[in-house]
Amino acid sequence: MQPKIVNIKDKHLLGISCRMSVNNNKTPELWKKFMSILHTISSNKPQEFIALQVYEASYFSSAFDPSKEFDQWACMEVENGKEIHQELTPFLLKGGLFAVFNYKGPSTDHSVFEYIYGTWIPESQFQLDDRPHFQVMGEKYSNNSPSSEEEIWIPLRRK
Repeated sequence: MQPKIVNIKDKHLLGISCRMSVNNNKTPELWKKFMSILHTISSNKPQEFIALQVYEASYFSSAFDPSKEFDQWACMEVENGKEIHQELTPFLLKGGLFAVFNYKGPSTDHSVFEYIYGTWIPESQFQLDDRPHFQVMGEKYSNNSPSSEEEIWIPLRRK
């Protein structure tokens, strides 16, 4: 699985967040809350949703620890960053270089992340950058379905 390397501009997002870990995964509750808020404020459902993770700089610097916490966001991109709702928080995603992996399979299969962090990055000309990681879930996303498709965006900088 080879990614596409892209350089993007800043993105204005709007969503909600929750502190969690792999061991204490609150993703389903976060998305349920986000969708219930979104349903009350928008008759035009976005075509894509973004799951975004904000890790501390030291998160990837040692052996994987499933109890390490990070901030998980359920959000959507907004055109100019001016759309605000009292229950949603704006987030400015800083642009830069990303590896974009097209993933097909259930969201419960974590082998793609094992490959990205354990094989692809160490063998590439890149290293992780200290910016948020995110997944874009469009029309072909279907959560735990084996036919579900999403994009996995990993922040990079050259070694």
